[in-house]
Amino acid sequence: MRAPRHAVPLAIFLVVAALLWRGLALESRAGPAPQLNQPLPAFALPRLHAPSMLLTREDLRGRAWVLNVWASWCATCLEEHALWVEVSRTHAVPLIGLNYKDRREDALDWLQRHGDPYRASVIDAQGRVGLDLGVYGVPETFVIDRDGVVRFRHVGAVTDEVLRTRLLPLLESLHE
Repeated sequence: MRAPRHAVPLAIFLVVAALLWRGLALESRAGPAPQLNQPLPAFALPRLHAPSMLLTREDLRGRAWVLNVWASWCATCLEEHALWVEVSRTHAVPLIGLNYKDRREDALDWLQRHGDPYRASVIDAQGRVGLDLGVYGVPETFVIDRDGVVRFRHVGAVTDEVLRTRLLPLLESLHE
């Protein structure tokens, strides 16, 4: 006796649906991403230009700052990069780069070719800090206040409009 024609596709669908359901259940057990108005997760990462030196969240306390998560393999990061280079020349924005799931050599080469707008850069080669931050992909940008609290999060490339209407006004208010 032969199985009905729809039995095999239905069985495949049910297996895939069960695996997806299981994956979603496991994903929900992951640590929470930082929410707005919550402390930035603690980190200690090697500096991109001096890997024997670490940069920590505590090193950045006392002043509002911007964390830009980027990678040399990210085409969208290149789109927004010119804006960050311009911002570094025209505004006193403390911009920290977090190089995400990248090779150090590739990141250094990329900054050499496209300009380095960052006051400091760290490398998260395994993506562990990115996971703690809830990074879905790159680029992502966070504004952190002087007490280490996340005040703004932008997923995707920061545009000139986002910079002018949201990010810079927020930084100004945090410096008051």
